Amino acid sequence: MPIYEHRYPNGLVLVAESMQSLESVAFTFLVPVGAAYDPSERAGLTSMTCEMALRGCGELDSRQFVERLEQLGIETGETVTISHTCFRAAMLADHLTDALQLYGDLLLRPQFPEKELESGRQVAIQEYRALEDELMQRTMVQLRKGHYPEPWGQSHHGNMEGLTSITLDDIRDQFKKGYRPNGTIIAVAGKFSWEQLQETVGEVFGGLPVGSWDEPPCGPVRMHREHIEHESNQTQIAIAYPSVPYRDDDYFQAWGAVGVLSEGSSSRLFTEVREKRGLCYSVGASTRSLKENGSVFCHAGTTAERAQETLDVLIEELIRLAAGIAAEELDRLKAKMKSSLIMSQESSMARAGSLARDWYHLERVRTIEEISVCVDGLSPETINRYLQDHPPGDFTIVTLGPQALEVPDAVS
Repeated sequence: MPIYEHRYPNGLVLVAESMQSLESVAFTFLVPVGAAYDPSERAGLTSMTCEMALRGCGELDSRQFVERLEQLGIETGETVTISHTCFRAAMLADHLTDALQLYGDLLLRPQFPEKELESGRQVAIQEYRALEDELMQRTMVQLRKGHYPEPWGQSHHGNMEGLTSITLDDIRDQFKKGYRPNGTIIAVAGKFSWEQLQETVGEVFGGLPVGSWDEPPCGPVRMHREHIEHESNQTQIAIAYPSVPYRDDDYFQAWGAVGVLSEGSSSRLFTEVREKRGLCYSVGASTRSLKENGSVFCHAGTTAERAQETLDVLIEELIRLAAGIAAEELDRLKAKMKSSLIMSQESSMARAGSLARDWYHLERVRTIEEISVCVDGLSPETINRYLQDHPPGDFTIVTLGPQALEVPDAVS
């Protein structure tokens, strides 16, 4: 499937993959402003800026904008991450031009209506307060905050002090600085004409003037220990440790090791922690990547009575991973990953997200075929060499529950 790329004079990057067998098309906008760009006294500003941008743009008010999306059958989503504000949309191929023009208004001409400020603020506050009930998510927020260097561990949820003090001028200023073409990536996947797409994006976004805003420096990840007191019958356990970033040549070795650890019901964590011992109701691990730093994040949810044993066994499995993996473990993982790759070719929205991620980290796109070759190239020998050089360690550990847990002597 052909992959196209174009950089406009103002720095905007368009990358696209043609999937002509589909009747749909999807796009992802990665706008270069995320939670890491929030001023400390205005935590949550980027999320509120995103929320307010959706409340009317161009000549359409909030209701009219939503109705227009529905008329065109456009499925949408938006997310604020640590480094970006992400807008996603999927539609029938015939509606791509209309959708791009709508998002042109959203990203270039938001109204930021003053009458909507307090309702937008309440949405942000409710999302922040919801963390109190989402105990695992709350624990992971604290894990990121403790593990990553400032400001890269900041939560997009912000805090009450920041959310209650944000003004409309703050939002307009954040938009003016962050919603700029240089650094913005538009990724498109599905059925489209490249010549028409390139021309339309240029007409809608190509005239936007270049902005200037420095990315916050990113230091090394940290080792941090924290317990959050919470009266509950449950205990949440979250662990992070350093790995390699997505751009590293060894990324797929790290990914393969974590896949053996956590991918599927035959994985080590599921088998050893949940199935054999019945210690927890959820357990898992995944690779995470900033541009310069990679990490592995692990989690487990268990009862307060079995929390200490769960932490001990989880750490034991992480340390045991350094001893290496077996061929049959990797064979199961490869079969699962091949199925995932095949299915990803049937989703234009998933593929658009992958294109945007690749360009951000690599400034190029990994084709499905290239990824397949990387997966085929994994072997116990290559992964075990990687694990010898990068054994799990220097753990950040955050727990939430009625009582603090003791960190095993092997990692304390």
